[in-house]
Amino acid sequence: GPVYWRMIVFYRASFSTQGARSYQEDSAMLWPGDDIASADAGGGAWRELVAILADGMGGHAGGALASRTVCETFVDAFAGTRETDTTTRLISALSAANDAIAEKVSENPALSGMGSTLVGVVFSKDGAQWVSVGDSPLMLYRRGEIALLNEDHSLAPELDRMAEAGHISVEEARRDPRRHMLRSAVTGDEIDLVDISKKPLAVEPGDYVILASDGLQTLEQSEVERIVSAYAADGAKAVAQALIRAVEAVRDPHQDNATVVAVRVVPASGGTLS
Repeated sequence: GPVYWRMIVFYRASFSTQGARSYQEDSAMLWPGDDIASADAGGGAWRELVAILADGMGGHAGGALASRTVCETFVDAFAGTRETDTTTRLISALSAANDAIAEKVSENPALSGMGSTLVGVVFSKDGAQWVSVGDSPLMLYRRGEIALLNEDHSLAPELDRMAEAGHISVEEARRDPRRHMLRSAVTGDEIDLVDISKKPLAVEPGDYVILASDGLQTLEQSEVERIVSAYAADGAKAVAQALIRAVEAVRDPHQDNATVVAVRVVPASGGTLS
C-alpha cells in the first residue's frame, strides 16, 4: 500500500574520466554532501537533495573554472532560498550562476568566451524537478528503459531532423562536426534556451535519475540501458562506475571528458539499501 512508500531514500554517486583530454572541464556537485537523502512524506523533516552537473568550455583554465563556478554558485543560491516554489528557486539559482560567470569574465577579460552547460535537479517528496541549459543529458532509467528528460540545446537534434527530412544522410548527420555546437550555454550573457520541468516528475522505487556530460554519448542509448540494468541492484556507485568504465573501454582517440551522477530511488522500509 501507499504507506509502504511513505519514506523514499535517494542514494547517489558521481564518477568522471578525463578521456583523451589533457584537462578536466566537467564538474558535478551534490548538496547536502552526504551519500543519502531521505524524503519523508509523512510530515517529518524533509531535506531536499540537489544534484548539479556542468560541462565547461573555454580552454584549459576557462572551462574548468566555468563549470566549477556554475556548480558552486547554483548550489549556494538554491540552498540559500527556502520560501518560494521550487521552479522559481531553480530559475534564480541558474541566474545566479550566470551572473557569477559574467563577474569572473569582467574581473579577467582573458577568460572571455568561457561558459558551461548546466543541469540542476532537485529531489523532494514530490519527485524530481530540473533546470537545464546546453547538451548535458538528464535521463530517467525505469524498469529497463532509459528516457531523456531534458532538451538537447546542441545542433545534434537539428541535424537529426535534417536527416529525417532527407536533406542529409543519417551518416552525415552523425559525423557532422557541428553536432556538439551549443545553441545555448551559461556564459554570463542572456541565455538563449532554458529547459525547465513543468511539474515534478514522480519517482518510483527502482528508478535511477542520471545526469551526464555529453562525453557519455560515446555509448549508444541501448548500451547505457544495458549497463544500468546490469548494475542497478548493486547501487548508485556501481552504476556510475560501470558507465564511466564502459566509456573508457571504447578507447575513442577523441574522447571528451565524461562525468556521470547517478541517483537511485529506494523505499526506506524493506529491501537492502546500497
